[in-house]
Amino acid sequence: MIRFDTVLRALVILAFACGVARAGSDPVKIVALGDSLTAGYQLAPEAAFPVQLEAALKARGHNVEVVNAGVSGDTSSGGLARLDWSVGEAADAVIVELGANDALRGVPVASVRENIDAIVARLDERGLPVLVAGMRAPRNMGEDYAAAFDAIFPEVAEKHGALLYPYFLEGVPVSRETVLPDGMHPTQKGVALIVEGILPDVEALIERARAGSR
Repeated sequence: MIRFDTVLRALVILAFACGVARAGSDPVKIVALGDSLTAGYQLAPEAAFPVQLEAALKARGHNVEVVNAGVSGDTSSGGLARLDWSVGEAADAVIVELGANDALRGVPVASVRENIDAIVARLDERGLPVLVAGMRAPRNMGEDYAAAFDAIFPEVAEKHGALLYPYFLEGVPVSRETVLPDGMHPTQKGVALIVEGILPDVEALIERARAGSR
């Protein structure tokens, strides 16, 4: 005869195992906090960076959800101002892609650095792993400005132990196939090239999220 306490113990173990399995199967929620380059300026929704990134990660076997928290025209100060509601409590990791509009407007480097640093610091305080996507200033802003601006992203990433993708638009040639007529925003094909380049770093971000390594 099977004892009641033995059956109860078996049911408890089974319930625990099922709970662990469900927890392990939960998708990693990555919030892409950015500007029009993230939002998908003039692109169909399915062509935007977060959607293409999620599809590429799933194709490689990752259980993920990539949230589009891109706002066209946003600056680093705008990203900082909306940080708490753009990156909700359900987030597991964050890609920070901001700064392009600051450079185009000639915002002082010190202000941009302060904003990017504050964003990454606050995410770090929340225990969220971060991938900093770097940006480069237009060369017509002058050598001094460009050099100081470009240095913001690696320096902030190093300071907070965040991951770094040095240049978000790396590997996207300026052509009709990859860049819109405005000469700045990527086409669907251009976004696909961005995703291809950044994918290994996002996989490293997922590892940090899964392992709880900040």
